[in-house]
Amino acid sequence: MEKAISKKEWALLSDSLAGYIADDQLHRIIYSNDASAYEELPLAVVFPANVEDVQQVVRFAIKNDIGLIPRTAGTSLAGQVVGSGLVVDFSKFMNNILEINEKEKWVLVEPGVIRDELNMELMPLGLQFAPETSTSNRAMIGGMVGNNSCGANSIYYGTTRDHLLEIEVVLYDASVAHLRSENKSAYEAILSSDLTLSKTYLSLKKILSKKSSRETISQNSPKKEIQRRNTGYALEAIADDSFFDLGHGSINMCNLMAGSEGTLALGTKYKLNLVPLPPEYGGLLCIQFNNLYKSLEATQILAVHQPYAIELIDHYIIDAAKGHGGFAEYASFITGYPEALLIVQLFENNADELTEKARLLETALKKKDLGEETILLTGNETEKVWKLRKAGLGLLSNIPGAAKPQPVVEDTAVALDDLPKYIKEFNEVLERMNLNSVHYAHAGAGELHLRPIIDMTTSEGRAKFRSVAQAVSRLVRKYNGSLSGEHGDGRLRGEFLREQVGDELYNLFLDVKKAWDPMNIFNPGKIVDAPAMDKNLRYQHKNRYEGSETLFRYRDSGGILNAVERCNGSGDCRKTKLSGGTMCPSFMATRNEKDSTRARANALRQLLKFNQEKAFTKPELHETLSLCLSCKACKSECPSQVDMAKLKSEVLYQYGRSFNRSSKDKRVAHFYRNMQNAYPFTKLIKSALPLLEPLLKTKLNIPQQRTLPLPDNQRFTSWKRDKLPTDNPTQKRRVLLFVDEFHEFTETDTAKKAWKLFEKLGYSITRADVAESGRTYISKGFLDNFKSLATENINRLYAQITPNTAIVGLEPSAIITFRDEYLDIFEGAQQQKAEEVAKSCYTFEEFIAEEHHAGRITSDRFTSESMSIRFHGHCYQKAISSTSHTQTALNIPVNYRIEEIPSGCCGMAGSFGYEHFDISMKIGELVLFPAVRRIPGEVKLCAPGTSCRQQISDGTGRIALHPAVILFNALKSN
Repeated sequence: MEKAISKKEWALLSDSLAGYIADDQLHRIIYSNDASAYEELPLAVVFPANVEDVQQVVRFAIKNDIGLIPRTAGTSLAGQVVGSGLVVDFSKFMNNILEINEKEKWVLVEPGVIRDELNMELMPLGLQFAPETSTSNRAMIGGMVGNNSCGANSIYYGTTRDHLLEIEVVLYDASVAHLRSENKSAYEAILSSDLTLSKTYLSLKKILSKKSSRETISQNSPKKEIQRRNTGYALEAIADDSFFDLGHGSINMCNLMAGSEGTLALGTKYKLNLVPLPPEYGGLLCIQFNNLYKSLEATQILAVHQPYAIELIDHYIIDAAKGHGGFAEYASFITGYPEALLIVQLFENNADELTEKARLLETALKKKDLGEETILLTGNETEKVWKLRKAGLGLLSNIPGAAKPQPVVEDTAVALDDLPKYIKEFNEVLERMNLNSVHYAHAGAGELHLRPIIDMTTSEGRAKFRSVAQAVSRLVRKYNGSLSGEHGDGRLRGEFLREQVGDELYNLFLDVKKAWDPMNIFNPGKIVDAPAMDKNLRYQHKNRYEGSETLFRYRDSGGILNAVERCNGSGDCRKTKLSGGTMCPSFMATRNEKDSTRARANALRQLLKFNQEKAFTKPELHETLSLCLSCKACKSECPSQVDMAKLKSEVLYQYGRSFNRSSKDKRVAHFYRNMQNAYPFTKLIKSALPLLEPLLKTKLNIPQQRTLPLPDNQRFTSWKRDKLPTDNPTQKRRVLLFVDEFHEFTETDTAKKAWKLFEKLGYSITRADVAESGRTYISKGFLDNFKSLATENINRLYAQITPNTAIVGLEPSAIITFRDEYLDIFEGAQQQKAEEVAKSCYTFEEFIAEEHHAGRITSDRFTSESMSIRFHGHCYQKAISSTSHTQTALNIPVNYRIEEIPSGCCGMAGSFGYEHFDISMKIGELVLFPAVRRIPGEVKLCAPGTSCRQQISDGTGRIALHPAVILFNALKSN
């Protein structure tokens, strides 16, 4: 039990730092997890800004006898960054690339530098930091060193340890030391100095200078041919006979630090070795197998040819990807549903050599009658395959039901020659327990990530969690393997370390820990002296939500708590703008963990388990949800498909059942009604606007920099009164144009041109018999209002649709609501109606693209003049539809040149941009605004979303058009 620290003491520490301390309940909750199965509240979280801050934190820990838990991205799988002490988060400030030496091929970085972003900096120099992880777009160097990360390419490039040259560390007395390769004389100089490091080195010398100790290390460590070996401390990497007996060579304590999980010292700077980029011509040889064990036999044959990587994906991941809207296209190269897929990374100097190498490997397998189908993918196609492979962990959370693949023995490594036999015995162990397992990852290195499928919400499941760990520990020992290949021992495997290495070597590990950390302040309870592996599991508390009935059904999850539990902590939502994509815009802007999807899920999950009815009213929950833009990116980009937008709406709804909602929330929720009331006074308001605008914005809490959302002079309904439904006698489909709450009042010109466009293209067109989608009700959690409206809307639309009818919407978020939230609020016959209506709903671009592909809309109806267009896709398109439809629709005029702006969320998101103006603008400035400013004035801008168009206007002064307007203007008849 950690010592209680007063608010005053935390404040004093925070005042002494260039960084800061967060000791509030929200931060404690969201830092109580990583990507493992563990959960424990820390005392607080500190965000150091420099090495002096780290020293100050160590002094504080010594004085107060508390543990320090170093953390970067928090993607650990063995509970390394979960504990009851003070979390030290290096990711916020200590994330700088300090020096790049191109000539000597090294780089100096701080712990919080992201691996992929480091390599983006190095790429123009033709260099790279080679080790990688499946989380490389958010994994940081500090964590990679702590775990000795290896990744897919370790069979070619080795591990992080192999590329670690020097480290600056803060020791147990807060002094700073520099660890590097030392020859005998330099080593002896340290031993004879008065440095703190001298005491540590002397203690180590007593261990390592004894031949008997070195023999113990050699005899009890995993087989030497196992490259990925993170069992205990890497004493074999510094126990060199020639150095200690003869004084030859050198010793580098960096080898010991790699894989030590922050239990020996706190690293603050890392000097890393760089290697040249691989040859230009790369490809992936993808080989399908109908039998898992045959794929492992094939791996042994392929390894002889020294490819850069040999990765395995099993049928669980393939099935999950094919059923995931955001990842299905990444699995499109796979024929059918094989039991296993091997991905072999090849690089050669030219295309002919690449093809020949692939043919050589195929021939070698055919001789042994291995592999059902093979395909060589090159270019951009390889990126999809790697995205599929790297999404494996997250995709596994989508397996239906409460039983999920669990991280209990996911990191075992054996010699490659032993792999088929080991995996067969492993599966026999699980069979006896009536369990199945997922198999994926680093087949070429003798390490598969094995995840037994266990229901951790039951006591029986948690007992199996432990039984599996015990049985597999014994099996790994039988093969003289490594219980951890790269994910570390942490608190998951630490309990079994003595069994793995024996008493003598384990006692040496204890001596090493004491030499470096005599006060036990550095990440205590990890590797050695670990608690029981089934203590502090996140599932040990109430695992069923028993509070008020939720309005959304959460059918695909089995309830709200299961929907939240989909988040496995892998941290995909922590990627930055440099990695692309949309998720998570608030985190990209603030770089604060509390503003990530993961943090929101952690807070909601823990509060639901511990507080039940009161969970939805907790201020810390509303704080972390406040900057959620409800962009839906997590629904597609998160491999686990955590729909935080829906969960946020539910939280606001449940809160509103106990407390009155603010006038601001009511104003937004009832947008349609308010616009109806304001419309008769539009001309009066606009005439007085020069005088009234500042006062009106102040009254409505709208930032002065924002454009007021005023009704147009003529609402669409008034214009349409003069327009009878168009009945064109053609074979074309009948269009029900859904003029939503935004195009009815504030974007009427777009709606008019869309109507005219369909008329001129020969479609029978009628207005859909609904006035609003309910999107504003959802955004503010007025779900009773939403359900009432949705019931009426579904009844009206169901009466209008026929097999030849398409309901076409102009605002993506409005029309997509019929295909998303509408399908999770009804039961029985009304649900069936909603599903039928959803099948008929199209975004404008979806419909135009489909009709073009069917030959019913042709290019000869449009101008042949040239035009360049850049378009920004709406978040809901990216999450639930596709921006490819916009590309197709705008390309119908033969000489239009279309290019998508590689932007994420624009930052407006309906009312969010009014309520959080600064963050909204910061999100816009990440990618979208700079990209728009670089676009020449003669190039047209396009944005399907109403909010997106306003954000572009407010942020850059440029006008963006809806695709319907661009296509209407492009008609030859115009």
